[in-house]
Amino acid sequence: MANGWEQVRNARRVLLERNAEIEALETALDRLCGPGGGPATARRGGLLSFAAPAGMGKTALLGEVRARAAAHGCTVLSARGGEQEHGMAFHVVRQLVQPVLAAYDEAASRTVLGGWYDIVAPALGLVADAGGSVPDPTGVRDGLDWLVTRLAVQQAPTVLVLDDAHWADQESLSWLTAFAPRAEDLPMLVVVAYRPEELPRDAAPFRKLAERHAVRPFTLTPFTCDAVASIVREAIGGAAEDKFCTECWAVTDGNPFEVVELAAGLRERGLKGSRDDLPVLRDIASAVKGKGLIDRLDKLGGAAVRLAWAIAVLGTSATPDITAGVAALGSESAVEAVAQLRAARILAQGEAPDGVLQFAHPLIATAVHRAIPDALRVGMHNVAAEAVVEAGLGPTVAARHLLEVPCQGDDWVVHRLRQAAREYVRAGAPDAARRFLARALREPPSPENRAAVLFELGSATFLSAPEVTVNYLREALEEPDVDPELREAVTYRLAQALAHTDKLAEAAALAADEARRTSLPGTRLRMQAENFVWSAFRADEPDSAARSRRLTRLADHLTGNGLAERYILGLRAWDCVVHGEPATTALRYAEAALVGGLSWTEDNRGFEVPVAVAMTFMYCDQPGRAEELFTRGMAECERKGWRGAHLAFGHALLGYIRYRRGALTEAETLVREGLRIAERVGGAVPAQWYAIGILIEILLARGRVDDAQELADRFSYGDVVPNAVVYPDSRTVYSELLLARGLHRHAEHQLKAVGRRLEARGMRNPAWCPWQLHLARATALTDSPRAVELAEEGVRRARRFGTATAVGEALHCAATVVGGGRALKLLAEAVRELEHSPAGYALAEALVDHGAALRRAGLPQDAAERLYRGLEGAVHCGADGLAERARDELSAAGLRPLQLHSTGTETLTAQERAAAERLALGWPTSRIAEELATPETVVTRLLSSVCRKMGTDYAGLPRLLETAAHGVAPVQPPLR
Repeated sequence: MANGWEQVRNARRVLLERNAEIEALETALDRLCGPGGGPATARRGGLLSFAAPAGMGKTALLGEVRARAAAHGCTVLSARGGEQEHGMAFHVVRQLVQPVLAAYDEAASRTVLGGWYDIVAPALGLVADAGGSVPDPTGVRDGLDWLVTRLAVQQAPTVLVLDDAHWADQESLSWLTAFAPRAEDLPMLVVVAYRPEELPRDAAPFRKLAERHAVRPFTLTPFTCDAVASIVREAIGGAAEDKFCTECWAVTDGNPFEVVELAAGLRERGLKGSRDDLPVLRDIASAVKGKGLIDRLDKLGGAAVRLAWAIAVLGTSATPDITAGVAALGSESAVEAVAQLRAARILAQGEAPDGVLQFAHPLIATAVHRAIPDALRVGMHNVAAEAVVEAGLGPTVAARHLLEVPCQGDDWVVHRLRQAAREYVRAGAPDAARRFLARALREPPSPENRAAVLFELGSATFLSAPEVTVNYLREALEEPDVDPELREAVTYRLAQALAHTDKLAEAAALAADEARRTSLPGTRLRMQAENFVWSAFRADEPDSAARSRRLTRLADHLTGNGLAERYILGLRAWDCVVHGEPATTALRYAEAALVGGLSWTEDNRGFEVPVAVAMTFMYCDQPGRAEELFTRGMAECERKGWRGAHLAFGHALLGYIRYRRGALTEAETLVREGLRIAERVGGAVPAQWYAIGILIEILLARGRVDDAQELADRFSYGDVVPNAVVYPDSRTVYSELLLARGLHRHAEHQLKAVGRRLEARGMRNPAWCPWQLHLARATALTDSPRAVELAEEGVRRARRFGTATAVGEALHCAATVVGGGRALKLLAEAVRELEHSPAGYALAEALVDHGAALRRAGLPQDAAERLYRGLEGAVHCGADGLAERARDELSAAGLRPLQLHSTGTETLTAQERAAAERLALGWPTSRIAEELATPETVVTRLLSSVCRKMGTDYAGLPRLLETAAHGVAPVQPPLR
């Protein structure tokens, strides 16, 4: 391999005045492959970018990149943005990976892509079926990350080359922008070239990536006069005069494309480069670009002109047969015209590997397309749309042409545009679908199809612009004689969009109106369920008690027969929780709702109710069952490619369950991942509110008050109050932060407002929102009788709900505000209750407080037992602040704190933790490797590292991980 490399390297001419770029390329390839193509000790990739205006030699340079990469033995994935195709979603991605996957049939492709097949296959163009599940854009990007990472590792070293990135489609460029930084840790070099002045506004993240300090793009400069002279003399002979060469440089401004074209024209005309040739030189130079290029094309005759126009219109669909048809030429005339265009250097020499005819340079393609008379260009796009459909290239290719055709009320056009939109929705490209559907609406569709088009358009804009969705769907409902099934779907989606734009009152009213309007029993029950959903999550619901009574009456007559009934039963379970009815009642409804199943990814349904049912089990002291439901629901989302807001909610709330169990370290990891996903989705999505509040509570439990305050400040958490009901309640959480900082007056003000709001709605469960308990602590120093009254009422409400956690935490609070001998009794009772609960952190905190109270009461022996247990529990929970307080209390009692051994999970890296968590769930290493897009050998090394850190062997690791994940301390009862 090395000898072959040296022969190729020595034989290839170095590009003129591109020494710095070639040197950077060689350095990058040596880093990737090893010096001189030899073995590399550690293959490291990265990003290399070239930026310059049109004609500066970017394409030639990337050709050199591909050649040198191949000579080094690299796998080369190559693509090019297209001026005509920049609106076609995943056009660039398909160019990159389709050649690799082309050798596989569907069965083999499913094996290669594994669990990602159904998610990414439509984006890759491997399937045309628009049915099945619809992934979200985040899920598709994650799938592409996994696939390209796998290709990079399996076919290493790999070089990914993208030319004309300024014309890349939005979906591909967004994916590449997010993926490219990972190349530094992979055996992959990413090389891109683009025109900076032509990058679209939505490509700002790509520009930032390409221009970041560590890898600033190489800006290609024009040729110097000496370089131009060298090219000219190579073309027409060394006798060319200096003045002639200088003029060549002047008329081209050193633009490499124009210089090479000019030199070829000089050679064809037989010029020698004397002063007498200067007038002819200027004529040739004018024919190289712009109008001169078009004049040169016109001289080739009508057939060549029409064929060039057809190629410009078709772009990457310009196979000889399709092109001849669009140009209205017979096969012989087309072959002759192709030969003429190649001889004139307008077309590239030879067909592309896929048989597509290509222009010699993108500048030529742009000039030819712009030169087509407007009316004729429209007609050619119309013909092209029909031609590509006949050729079986698919509706998305046809739809690209239909965007250029004037609106005529043609049902065929609407049909094709809707087909293309469905393919793009299925591929996880809703923005591309929106463009096609907006054009279909302008066509316009026939009256009987208008509501359906409006619904599809509204659904396509839901993720990116729910406020626009509201307008389209309102218009759809105003259409006459809408099909009942469609009307139900439109109403649900409109209510959902209203809720996502913080208009929950309108969402609830819409569902109630539709329930009254419809004559279909199934639709009525469905709309009643939707009304209850959005009413329950309204922070400003005017008559919560009345709604709760209606829900109770309805639920008591239902058996769970059908999804709508199960949703209502699930809502009734949640209503029991927030209003503080007995936990046994809430669990009865929750179990009834699950009979027959509650899917997180049901078509045209929300996942709010399944999540609320799972959380019902958590609040009712059955966190294991809650985790089971969350694990199942999140896996369902991942299988379907829903890796955006749904998964953000899943991670955040699963972290909340772990927090309530006392596994604070694992809880923090989960919630941070949920927050990361929510931020990645973009915008102030509701999942952010959940994640931020939960994370603040975790940080406070871990004793990291400053970190909690920094998080609150970053997201203005204390300043903005959402209109929707979130849990944990945002104002209550912020009040906890204020109390931790000693700002009791401010906390009291906040908590009183919370109390007024929740009391008016009958939400009185301290297990769900302990505002009353916190208010008791806030007022203990200034109004002791009131504090005691609040705490005792909290205990009564907790006993009504009836869970050990609720009662234990309420008793603990009461002890802190009562004081004296009664406080010791209350703390002892709180510990007894919490010993029967799954709340590891709450138990550890009660033990420490009880021990401290016993010490102050002069009972050091009893205090020691409590403090040692509390310290051990705090260490196992990861509650560093509580552990430190326990040590201080032991020292104050003249006792030596035990040297406890932690589980070791606190020292794990993010990648080790990810592998360990999946092993704890019983996943085999092959599945872990697939999930983490990491070779199985790497997963094995990660788990070996976890074993070393946790002091166990591989066989004992799953059990130890399970113990660590649930915060089990040896002296504590097993978790439920």
